[in-house]
Amino acid sequence: MDVALVHWPAESERLEHLRTRREPRLVIVEQWPPPPMLDDLEDWLRAPPDDDELRIRLATLRARADSQNVAIAIEDGVLRVRGHVVVLPPIQARLAGALLERRNAVVSRETLLRRGWVDGAPKDRNVLDVHVARLRRLLAPTGLRIHTVHRRGYLLRTDDPEPSLA
Repeated sequence: MDVALVHWPAESERLEHLRTRREPRLVIVEQWPPPPMLDDLEDWLRAPPDDDELRIRLATLRARADSQNVAIAIEDGVLRVRGHVVVLPPIQARLAGALLERRNAVVSRETLLRRGWVDGAPKDRNVLDVHVARLRRLLAPTGLRIHTVHRRGYLLRTDDPEPSLA
């Protein structure tokens, strides 16, 4: 997982954007005091950073981010997102699996149709929309959100800062 380097205070808006998206970030503090750290996906160093310490901090942030990704898993139709457990019907489980494999990236409708229906895609293309709507309702308590990307497919993200996605 990549860790963003952010210069403080020059890139304060970018820092807020990365925080909102729960992306790991290392803040290079060019003006004292540093911003308050809001979670364990953030750390800071004074400018100019020492090369060895920079490498260590980046490795630590990568490890933290990677360990949090384990918090989301789907196995045998059971989705676990931190403290939440959601039992998914077979089609929704296959759709969720495809979306989780490509989290934060668009998954095409064609890919979802192939993955959701192993015996061949349904003739009515609205069937996919119905199953995605059901999946959205099932995922709502977990903080995972499925967004429609017009004419392309669907995107799985987290809007709730609790579950962590890469």
